[in-house]
Amino acid sequence: MKDVVVLIGAGAIGLALARRVSAGKHLILADLQEETTTTAVQTLLDSGYEASAASVDVTSHPSVKALVTQAKAIGEISGVIHAAGVPPSKSSPETILKVDLYGTALVLEEFGKEIADSGSCVVISSQAGHKLPPIGPEESQLLATMPVDDLLELPILQTNNIKNSYHAYQIAKKGCSLRVMAEAVRWGKRGARVNTISLGVITSSMADSELSGERGEDYRNMIENCPAKRAGSPDEVAAMGAFLMGSDGAFITGSDILIDGGMTASYYYGDAASAEQNQ
Repeated sequence: MKDVVVLIGAGAIGLALARRVSAGKHLILADLQEETTTTAVQTLLDSGYEASAASVDVTSHPSVKALVTQAKAIGEISGVIHAAGVPPSKSSPETILKVDLYGTALVLEEFGKEIADSGSCVVISSQAGHKLPPIGPEESQLLATMPVDDLLELPILQTNNIKNSYHAYQIAKKGCSLRVMAEAVRWGKRGARVNTISLGVITSSMADSELSGERGEDYRNMIENCPAKRAGSPDEVAAMGAFLMGSDGAFITGSDILIDGGMTASYYYGDAASAEQNQ
């Protein structure tokens, strides 16, 4: 029985991290799009990794449970990388909340029941959550701890309280970091850890989608005016993810790490203010 690492969402960012943390382990690549995982698995096999593909719909309780069962049949689940999500410019508020918020909560709940002692998880999130105007302590508590099946019924998530898809994306990503904080307590009882990485603009298919969408000007503004003056790379995210999942990050859990080249800092204190502040 081998240690198993499960990657949910087989895009460039998740794959870069998976390659760093799955040597000598069995890597399961799970995605809603089967063709995505098939190609990636073959590339990994050709590179000497032990890998297999799985299909998962993170909005489906039975589907996520089936993925956990598939992983357990191979060995102990020592690592989880949750990188599934949808771009705000191409998705409805309802889809964003269901995939990015509910889907994350569901993955954390089900894998938290089976994660191995000393296991770890990284959830790939977004700096968009850091730009959400402050919400009250009661709403924060509910976003963090509401039972998964009731989560989407929260008043803050209803259509009359959501301005647009980007606003839904901000709430979903804020909710992800809050869920991770709460889950860190439960995972800790199993001797496991979980953290969030909130990304700025990272070169990927999702970033390309946003740059060509209706918010493209805002994205270019963020890149041009942030301290780093560039987009990040999947490898830079992977380096932090590997640190968090490895022994060097053993004292870090329930945390949210910004990797955004200073985009959030510039949004509040620099020259990257955009139309978001006027919404």
